[in-house]
Formats: sequence, structure tokens, C-alpha cells
Amino acid sequence: MPDLLSLIANPGTWIALATLVVMEVVLGIDNLVFVSILSNRLPPAQQTKARRIGIGLALGLRLALLSAIAWLVGLTAPILDLGLTGPLVDGHPAFETAFSARDLILIAGGLFLIWKATKEIHHTMEEGGEKPESVHAGHIGFGSAIAQIVALDIVFSIDSILTAVGMTSELPVMVAAVVIAVGLMLVAADPLARFIGRNPTVVMLALGFLLMIGAMLIADGFGIHVPRGYVYAAMGFSAGVEALNMAARRRRGGAGH
Repeated sequence: MPDLLSLIANPGTWIALATLVVMEVVLGIDNLVFVSILSNRLPPAQQTKARRIGIGLALGLRLALLSAIAWLVGLTAPILDLGLTGPLVDGHPAFETAFSARDLILIAGGLFLIWKATKEIHHTMEEGGEKPESVHAGHIGFGSAIAQIVALDIVFSIDSILTAVGMTSELPVMVAAVVIAVGLMLVAADPLARFIGRNPTVVMLALGFLLMIGAMLIADGFGIHVPRGYVYAAMGFSAGVEALNMAARRRRGGAGH
């Protein structure tokens, strides 16, 4: 208890907590977009339940990984070396050929995300002529949706917790940051899903984001570290352009009346 009180009294703890919460929220955006798009494929009566279960499992996985930090950090040790020498850039290999368990998980998760986003884009293009109410219902079963959410939860949780471990060594701070960030995800899940469901062009934009995130996970697995700031700046710019398009469509619709 004295250690916990001294931790709470330390201003550095609160700075670390605020920084970690921001980082966890940013990393959680990927997870939240995927959950929102996938849950919108379910019948309306099951959508909220699927989102809550998916985000609840994300919290459970993150807390479980935090309780096994020593094992999690061990995932960064190489377990597979292809023995290849990639092209050199500034005297260093352009990509890694020795892979850790984390690398393999990121590559598998990235491939899954690209496959899923491509499949959803195909569905969206096929269903372009249908009424909005029928676009999302009945394409996947509830169990299938939860299984796919859990698969991506594992990938995003490992990435999230390894980031937290790299920023602080205090377990209570990491736990608090994860709980706060996932709580914010839970609050934002339903409004985000409804917004995506009401705006078909936003669905396509979000699927494009998932393709980009999948490619980033694969690149990270190969040791090509793309600064996330660049990725989120591109996503923010695209979202800003889409917001302008939506405003223009609303004004044209209003003028038509």
C-alpha cells in the first residue's frame, strides 16, 4: 500500500498515465473500426451485444497479457531465421529475415485484416443497389463475428501492451491506462457504428483504413517500422476530405428541397 500511495503522489505517474491513455486510445482506433464494421454485418438486434462482447474481450486479453508481461516480452525473441540477406539501405537490411513470435502474429493479423477488408469491399460493391436497411443484415453469424473480433483483438492487444511496456515499467499505471482506454472504446463503439452504418461512403473509407492498417502490420512484422504518425495523419486527412464531401452533399440535398 505505501508503494501504491507513493506512486499516486508522484506527478510523473500522472504524466505517464495520460500519455499511455492517449497512446492506447490511438492504438484502439484500429480495433474499434474493425469491430464497428463487422458488427454492422449482423442483424440489428445483435449488433450492440457483439460490440460489447468484442470490446470486453479486448479488455480481458489486454489485462491477461499484462499479468504475463515476462512471457509477452519473450515474444520478441527470434524463433525463425530464414538466413536470407535482404537488400541494404544505408548499410542496413531493408527488412528482417529473422522472425519472433510477435512478428509472425503481426504478419498473420495483417494478412487477415487485408483479406477481411477486401471481402467487405467486395460485399459493399455488390450491394450498392440495395436499400441501406438491408445492406448489413444477415451476412455473417454471431459466432463467426465474435471469432473474427477475437482474432484481431489478439493482434491489437499484443501490439498495445508491448507499446505500454515500452513506455513505463509500473504495472498499475499500465492497467489503469488500458482500462480507461477500453472504457472510452466502449462508449464510442455504438455511435461510431451507427455513423458508419448511416454513411455508405464512410464504410468504404473505413475499409480502406483497415487495408492500410493491415499493410502496416505486415511491414512491422518484417521489421519495416512505419511511423504511426504518418499513417494516422493520412487517415485524418482522408476523413477530413470525406467530411467536406458529406457537408457538400447535405447542402445540395437541402437546396434540392
